[in-house]
Amino acid sequence: MTTGYGVGIGWRPEIGGFVAQLPGLRFAEVVAESVPAHGDLPVGLGELRDRGVAVVPHGVRLSLGGAEPVEPARVTHLAAVAERLGAPLVSEHIAFVRAGGVEAGHLLPIPRSREAVDAVVANVKRTQAELSVPIALEPIAALFDWPDDELDEGAFLTEILERTDALLLLDVANVYANALNRGTDPLALLDRVPLERIAYVHVAGGAERDGVYHDTHTDAVPQPVLDLITELCDRHRPPALMLERDGDYPAAAELRAELDAIAAASGYPVVT
Repeated sequence: MTTGYGVGIGWRPEIGGFVAQLPGLRFAEVVAESVPAHGDLPVGLGELRDRGVAVVPHGVRLSLGGAEPVEPARVTHLAAVAERLGAPLVSEHIAFVRAGGVEAGHLLPIPRSREAVDAVVANVKRTQAELSVPIALEPIAALFDWPDDELDEGAFLTEILERTDALLLLDVANVYANALNRGTDPLALLDRVPLERIAYVHVAGGAERDGVYHDTHTDAVPQPVLDLITELCDRHRPPALMLERDGDYPAAAELRAELDAIAAASGYPVVT
């Protein structure tokens, strides 16, 4: 990513028409597994690419944090999608989704241990060997910490990024959720991770249920997350920030208002 992509949005088929009509859009993200390696692209996605919008494939099934090596076919698919879309980079999660042949269907947190760092680093390097573009790694929202954690989150992320030379996909909604659920200061993490490695930023909504904040991607972005964007940009403004919605899509006017709020919080121009 280069400086100046500004505010973007996660492309989903349900809001493809809305995304296509954003006049100032220069950056979007698509779930990598929803894009075929061959054949027709999803309706509207090719047109977005052809008009010069940078489209980044975001993987959800590599299981980079798993103890088992990443499956070569999944890496090959991610690399092929990146090439089809002319993507400047790809992204994936620091998490695991399978173990012992069982698919969890969810992004699961890994212990912040030295052994886990080694496993992530090995899998990221296996993935990088097939990619023709950089990869950005996203820490996930976690409802619990493992009892055998050896590193705090800042040290854990920094070591993985330094050993792999990967970029960082920072989700400020995850930072907020984790801090709220752990009773910690979200700004503390911003002061511990290499912000200059940020490729882009996810922004999403959530909801509190039974005293626990859930990163839902189906609720409006709360004001504390917007405030966190401003704090981040005061320290180091990332090349791009994007609204991430994955269901219960609101009216177009509400989506525009959320995009405008992200622009205001970051200091980037509106894209609506």
